[in-house]
Amino acid sequence: MESRLKVLGHPVHPMLVMFPVALLVTAVIFDLVDTVGGPDFLGEVAYWNITIGLIGGLLAAAAGAFDLLALPAGTRAKRVGLLHAAANIAVILLFAAVWVVRLNAESRAAGGALIAIEVVAVAILGISAWLGGELVDRLGVGVDPEHDLDAPSSLRPRSARIGGAR
Repeated sequence: MESRLKVLGHPVHPMLVMFPVALLVTAVIFDLVDTVGGPDFLGEVAYWNITIGLIGGLLAAAAGAFDLLALPAGTRAKRVGLLHAAANIAVILLFAAVWVVRLNAESRAAGGALIAIEVVAVAILGISAWLGGELVDRLGVGVDPEHDLDAPSSLRPRSARIGGAR
């Protein structure tokens, strides 16, 4: 199934997911280092990583919703897509809860309970990433129907790609 939301011939959702994933994972690493005695500024940086990661996560979710809604009901792809989306919503809600607690705190540093929530959220994120890979690599969601190892550039007009010389 070809992606419904594209820019210059490429699906938008995969372009957007890397930033929130990297920011949220890095936030947890910074919080862990801060907790064991690292530089004080790491808690603040982790807080801002979560802030930007949440914004990016919402944008990625919106782009992913276009493809999810296009999946036919009753298919394995729809079931995996719904599980992938639910896991990502859980991650966003968990990190949003951590963000809200830190927003009004005297220090933006995380304590043990908040870090535990972050670690659980990142574990769910890992599962969700695997599900996203299953959707693309195994089920072909978001893959151009004309894909092959010698396919022409996605920047070429569709009429030149279909039935035309490569």
